[in-house]
Amino acid sequence: MTIAPTISTARLTLRHHVMSDFAPLHDVLGSERARYMGGPFSLKDSWQTIAAEVGSWSLLGFGSWAIERSEDGAFVGQVGINKPAHYPEAEIGWTLCNGFEGNGYVTEAASAALKWAWSQMGATTLVSYITPGNDKSVSVAERLGATQDPEAPLPEGETSADTLVYRHNAPDADGGMEAYT
Repeated sequence: MTIAPTISTARLTLRHHVMSDFAPLHDVLGSERARYMGGPFSLKDSWQTIAAEVGSWSLLGFGSWAIERSEDGAFVGQVGINKPAHYPEAEIGWTLCNGFEGNGYVTEAASAALKWAWSQMGATTLVSYITPGNDKSVSVAERLGATQDPEAPLPEGETSADTLVYRHNAPDADGGMEAYT
């Protein structure tokens, strides 16, 4: 797969990134809001990060989606399944643009991305690498059913003081997929 498939939820469309997504994503990555992701990022570092996540579709068959609100086409953020070379496992991560917090968009988008990972990638587990203190991301991970996994391997150069690992497991045959719709 070379581009992200389009996924629709009740309120959102997950789609391949377009150039107009860069400026609002850099607004987040270049701000203090990115402190839990290693930021704030320079313009160059934002470009390299976003380009890697978009290019991951061609290299790995998975990557990041733009999150668009269906009712008006507003770009609200990003959700992605990524595995850069220094990650021991594929990770699901998310970020919202300014002004879109508190609406459940990340949980809805990440639920759809997880469902896609289970059904299309054949993944049985994904992780979320979360910086301690990022309580909002911990809450999202827990709403998605993830649990902290202190035994999980960490990204290269990270320690347990730097990174919490939350594990998302595919539902079993009895659990069905309805939890992710």
